[in-house]
Amino acid sequence: MTDELRVIPLRGLPELEAGDDLAGLLVDASQRVGGFAEDDVVVVAQKAVSKVEGRVVDLTGVEPSQRARELAGGADARRLEVILREAREVIRSRPPLVIAETRHGFVCASAGVDASNAKGPDTLVLLPLDPDASAAALAAAVADRTGARIGVIVSDSFGRAWRLGTTDVALGVSGVAALLDLEGERDSSGYELHATQIAVADEIAGAAQLVMGKTDGVPAAIVRGLQLGGNGSGQDLVMPRGRDLFR
Repeated sequence: MTDELRVIPLRGLPELEAGDDLAGLLVDASQRVGGFAEDDVVVVAQKAVSKVEGRVVDLTGVEPSQRARELAGGADARRLEVILREAREVIRSRPPLVIAETRHGFVCASAGVDASNAKGPDTLVLLPLDPDASAAALAAAVADRTGARIGVIVSDSFGRAWRLGTTDVALGVSGVAALLDLEGERDSSGYELHATQIAVADEIAGAAQLVMGKTDGVPAAIVRGLQLGGNGSGQDLVMPRGRDLFR
């Protein structure tokens, strides 16, 4: 796919509010590092997208259900109520921890509901309603303003069932492949690959996270040098239920 990559943090974005021009802010930030180049992939933190799309909840007006109180286990039941509203299905729970499937099909902690980098102790940030549409809109807006054709990945941090720690993954994808299918290709020993798919969009998101950090206030990064076409979707990366051995 490439011989060399650069990962460039986009610094200097302000605290984001609903309705802010995120594409314009990304373009401005890119100008401070030389601007966007053709085929750059811009990774944008989910929270940045969610904030400008108004996907923020104030817990003050949330009334928890009995189920939320049960799952809270002494923690704030209002937060569990928001999680339940965002969840298609609760997969596992150990109060107050909930692993849930979101309406998008993602299986993750708390249905993606998070208090980190929110605006106050009673504020939660939710996942975008349609991360692929969010990525596509940003890519189109950047192209309109700069003429550069870029890919966009909306990323978030997920845990994994068989590994400790979190890593960033792609929720929304536009202008770049999400999966690289190597079935039928041969390795250096001549072995024909039969079931090898590379989650390249997740790998790109993870690379970008190395310069974005969790506490550095850097909500986006450019990954430059990829020679990767396609127009994938975050949905390409969702494990079909029939193949999910962890349910």
